[in-house]
Amino acid sequence: MAKIAFILLCHKDPAAIVQQARQLTAAGDYISIHFDASAPAAYFDEIKAELGDDPNVVFARKRIRCGWGEWSLVQATLYAVEAAVDAFPRATHFYMVSGDCMAIKSAEYAHRFLDARDIDYIESVDYFDGGWIKTGMIEERLIYRHFFNERKNNWIFYKSLELQKRLGLQREIPNDLQMMIGSQWWCLRRRTIEWVLDFTRKRRDVMRFFKRTWIPDETFFQTIVRHLVPGHEIESRTLTFLMFTDYGMPVTFYNDHYDLLLSQDALFARKISPEAKKLKARLGALYASGRTDFRISNEGRNRFQFLVGRGRVGRRFGPRFWEKDSSLGRDRELLIIACKKWHVAKRLVGSIKHHTNLPAVDYLFNEEDTPLPDLGGIQENLTKRTRHRRALMRMLFEYYETKRLIMCIDTASLDLLHDFFSDRSRTKLLEIECNFSDDYLIGHAKRVGLAGEETQEETLQQLLPTVRYDVIYESDAIRDAQFPDHFRITEGISPEQNALALETFLSVDHDVALGVAQTPYLFVD
Repeated sequence: MAKIAFILLCHKDPAAIVQQARQLTAAGDYISIHFDASAPAAYFDEIKAELGDDPNVVFARKRIRCGWGEWSLVQATLYAVEAAVDAFPRATHFYMVSGDCMAIKSAEYAHRFLDARDIDYIESVDYFDGGWIKTGMIEERLIYRHFFNERKNNWIFYKSLELQKRLGLQREIPNDLQMMIGSQWWCLRRRTIEWVLDFTRKRRDVMRFFKRTWIPDETFFQTIVRHLVPGHEIESRTLTFLMFTDYGMPVTFYNDHYDLLLSQDALFARKISPEAKKLKARLGALYASGRTDFRISNEGRNRFQFLVGRGRVGRRFGPRFWEKDSSLGRDRELLIIACKKWHVAKRLVGSIKHHTNLPAVDYLFNEEDTPLPDLGGIQENLTKRTRHRRALMRMLFEYYETKRLIMCIDTASLDLLHDFFSDRSRTKLLEIECNFSDDYLIGHAKRVGLAGEETQEETLQQLLPTVRYDVIYESDAIRDAQFPDHFRITEGISPEQNALALETFLSVDHDVALGVAQTPYLFVD
């Protein structure tokens, strides 16, 4: 059975550190603590007094001052790891945590999880091609020497960087290393940890290199583990559930996030708010509870992105550079059917094709497996279709040898509607207004990853009003755009009334429009 040695880096709140250590060791696991030397000495004395006699607790052999983005964070980790390796010979895994982390599964569950696969868990993607760094310095973190802290000495940090650039003082990356990057919250096997420590003693050149890189806690272990361990023995992910805002700040969890956290496919979560007393108490008791009945739905990140995105203004579309001066053609007419219930729109399109000779494609910008002809690869995936949307539509007009073409689109795709209506071709829009039951909206939430099959009923009921509002918001946004030639058919009104909108939208006579409007079971879920 796995036994975990937790590697804890911390710098504040000694009472919380003591509590965290006792909770994690209560189930027989271990903890090695590095307490920042910058913190008041009295804090460390308090921790030592409380935990010094616990055989499952050890302290890093040396305390150093740590600074964000500096080598000191890696060095502090290595000191704590060395202490853990020496003190806990029975530890099979070493798990990096902070004072803001808490378990979201029991020790029994965590041990079984780690026993199930003989691998290391560390997010480790290619530094240059992995897309992990979204903004700011990339290559400059490595090829220049960083002697100062950006946050503490911002002016001199960038002056030093500017001077090195001016003088051409670039340095080489060790030629036998593939630079990797990822989260610093890893879980490594004992063998891997011992290999890493041995590597640090033998490769002084690599150690010198990393000591002058910027933010090495995101690259050091990630690179060295990849260098030492076969790829099939690494799963490139962290077992700690964490999220970041659009501004790069970690999302903080509060009392009402308990069920959400337990449903994630992770063993720990970061960051837990210091004010979330109830949540901390419940999670603290969880680790030694012996529970194994966790229902994993893993929708946390999707739900967060969904919720924070609601209600934002500025969803206007900016034309892509490759689409300047491009057009579907002045003599062509694009008929767009917008509906949140895709099966309703597809049913209507099927009826339109039955009653007319108009060619149509379904949700080609929303659904990956929409049937499309071979257009030379541009149709292969949603990313390509959306990036080259006008070119794709021109090719479809040409493929079907038509001047009029129908397509379906989700009501959330407002940017695409703006783009097509800005084209020189004529564009018409038919919006299908449907009724949405709670059951349908819950199913929709599951289909788009906001909930899972194991999501609890209470959580679904909390999410439901936001999902319903989102559907309403999308329809309102389409109305507010005031597109010309915007028509609607509505569930619950007579086919005769809907036929009036269809007649103008399709440019067909009333009998044909009425036949389409009378499509059997059109609005049935």
